[in-house]
Amino acid sequence: MRVLVTGGAGFIGRRLVRRLTRDGADVAVLDALVPSVHGEEATVPDLGGALFVRGDVRDPAAWVEAARGGVDAVVHLAAETGTGESMYRTCHYVDVNVQGAAILCDLITRREISPGRVVLASSRAVYGEGPYRTPRGEVVYPGPRSRAALEAGRWEPEGPSGESLSPVAADAASARTAPASAYGTTKLAQEELLRVALPPAGIGFVALRLQNVYGPGQSLLNPYTGILSIFSVQLLHGERVRLFEDGLATRDFVYVDDAVDALAIGLRVDVARTPAILDVGGGSRTAIAEAAEMLRRKLDAPPEAVAVTGEFRVGDIRHAQADLSRADALLGWHPSVPLDRGLDALTEWVRDVAASGSRLAPALEEMTRAGLLGQARRGLS
Repeated sequence: MRVLVTGGAGFIGRRLVRRLTRDGADVAVLDALVPSVHGEEATVPDLGGALFVRGDVRDPAAWVEAARGGVDAVVHLAAETGTGESMYRTCHYVDVNVQGAAILCDLITRREISPGRVVLASSRAVYGEGPYRTPRGEVVYPGPRSRAALEAGRWEPEGPSGESLSPVAADAASARTAPASAYGTTKLAQEELLRVALPPAGIGFVALRLQNVYGPGQSLLNPYTGILSIFSVQLLHGERVRLFEDGLATRDFVYVDDAVDALAIGLRVDVARTPAILDVGGGSRTAIAEAAEMLRRKLDAPPEAVAVTGEFRVGDIRHAQADLSRADALLGWHPSVPLDRGLDALTEWVRDVAASGSRLAPALEEMTRAGLLGQARRGLS
């Protein structure tokens, strides 16, 4: 099998490329080596002998060069991924994420690239706040929390009559899509473009809606993604970790090797004409405060290093969790690395490579200037 991996020099991409080459695949990588992720003096990482083409997914010629000689499959990972940043760099996110996918569709339609299938790394961000259940058992979609509610410290989404709600694990087969960020909107657009273009051409299409992927190798330069990596660097360098809201927002953390396994299996599953859109996560919800406390202990930081601030970011979701039943049924996939073990690997790696502190402060200043950050007047007790 010959596989083209876009974004193959990135966090998930590097591991996937090495995995595929070990399995005997002939791999080509298309990656722009974006400075915000790879640094200003970016060099090509070890890709296990894969062909590397430095180029942008918005450039059709770069796609054609990377696919020279033909490819059996494309794994499309390349994307801008910062949820907060996307809210004030919307044109850029649409340009990279949507335009890149559209160019792939055009190249396939014109038969300049003819893969048998495309696997897309999508995101749980397509759900926005996602589904919740009322006390009566009804599934509802509360949508984004208002700024007024956040300023009042009313953190939990409310039902149609103001009732309390319980979060429901998202299943792509039934959950509505309602992105709460420009980033999420671009990921949904990618899915839709590929869903429309590929199956009629007889090309298999798999989209994996990844939850919060973490682990060794995540960029420590990008302050907009990788909350566990950001926290780890802050704690290692004696910086204060600011927990937004009340610290009890939850996320579904999935270890990078588990995500890579799902992508690799997605290259083999039989989806000749029916798109497979599946959820990939760790399968449980963890409070941000709990994850931060786990990291604090592993990095021997003092208790005061982690503090709930009551700050909030407009557009943030409150809870997230993937329903993994369809990934198990179709791919035979389920996560194998529990959070505690994954954090051991992350913190060990951060100790070795994090020579400087985090770059979160300038990013927060940018979001403040864009009016995306606020401070609750109450709700911290």
